[in-house]
Amino acid sequence: MWPEGLYTSSDPAGRESLEYLVYGGGLDAYQSFDPIIRVGLQFAGTLVVALVVLGMIQGYGPRIVAKSRRSPVISFCIGLPAVLVLGGLASTGYLIVGTSLGTFFGVPLVILGSTVLPTATALGFVAIGQTIGARLGQNQLAVGILVGSLVGGLAAFSLPATVAVTALAASLGVGAGARVLFNAGSSSSPDERTVPPANKI
Repeated sequence: MWPEGLYTSSDPAGRESLEYLVYGGGLDAYQSFDPIIRVGLQFAGTLVVALVVLGMIQGYGPRIVAKSRRSPVISFCIGLPAVLVLGGLASTGYLIVGTSLGTFFGVPLVILGSTVLPTATALGFVAIGQTIGARLGQNQLAVGILVGSLVGGLAAFSLPATVAVTALAASLGVGAGARVLFNAGSSSSPDERTVPPANKI
């Protein structure tokens, strides 16, 4: 039989309050804001996270954005299942945080989901913004950050739009990030491959 602590929380009342805050009260409070305030909050949040992420992973961030723009369909097809898996792991970790297994398994899962998903989503928004900027003749990374943040902010007018755009950005970011990390040890361009001396003759 499984330990009883696996099914029951050590603090049911506190856990129920936290669940209401996350799933009920927090969402209701956010939707109670004026649309303009929600747009500003999401714009500022996306902008800050994108700047922090690109500043911390300067070597990989622009490469993930470029990979996402170069082959968005492949990145999306890889990233969508990965986003679902990461979201499921984070949710599972949250559910078992209050149990005897939470310290060893729940906390790492929550940390994994709360770091990878926002990071990848921010890079996905930058890729979307840079693609839009390129259509307008501005293909700089800085333009991508601003336009991507604006896209994330404008989606706040509608909750379904926020979910759809965020899911798209997360899928692009996670998919492109996985491709960049898995190909980190190999050459990224045929021109960079080493040609054996015998083939040069």
